[in-house]
Amino acid sequence: MSPYNTPVTLSGKWARLEPLTLAHAPQLFQVAQDEEIWRYMPAPTPACESDVRAWIHEALEIQARGFFLPFAIIDLAENRAVGSTRYLDISERDRHVEIGWTWLGKEYWRTPINTECKYMLLKHAFETLGCMRVQIKTDLRNERSQRAIERIGAKREGVLRRVIVMHDGYQRSSVFYSVLDDEWHTVKSGLEAKINSNEVYRG
Repeated sequence: MSPYNTPVTLSGKWARLEPLTLAHAPQLFQVAQDEEIWRYMPAPTPACESDVRAWIHEALEIQARGFFLPFAIIDLAENRAVGSTRYLDISERDRHVEIGWTWLGKEYWRTPINTECKYMLLKHAFETLGCMRVQIKTDLRNERSQRAIERIGAKREGVLRRVIVMHDGYQRSSVFYSVLDDEWHTVKSGLEAKINSNEVYRG
């Protein structure tokens, strides 16, 4: 198995990223009950715990094929799962990954958790995996997410028009951002300053 898709646990001050499993489904369902969380996500708001289990199962199947590395986001203060994120579009040959499918329970939006999760994923990608590029994309309509990605220090690259068909049939255009390996030192310093000052990252 490639280190790019080998399950790993990443720990920080506010949060822990641990390999996503079906055991996380009950806690994730509890925090997922807000339509605003899912407005721009590829999946609809889960109506029951079985819906959460289904998308976890799908993520694990794609992980087994080497294309995803999904995580549960654990709030250390409460020691419970409060969201999820993953590496996707993984290419060891080209030394790049994408950070995506990130969501948090709405009550955790104005906390340092998302900032720290992005920091841990970027650090692992550049300093352990040896990536030369990490990509992040978001729905063109999601201006809140775009501002949050820009606050990380990622560079906006452009828009791919009508690149994804959403679960409701909407033809989504996506804004692409990236961080390159020679930019990581600056991005890292900025993120560490935010985390150490407890600055919130609305995401």
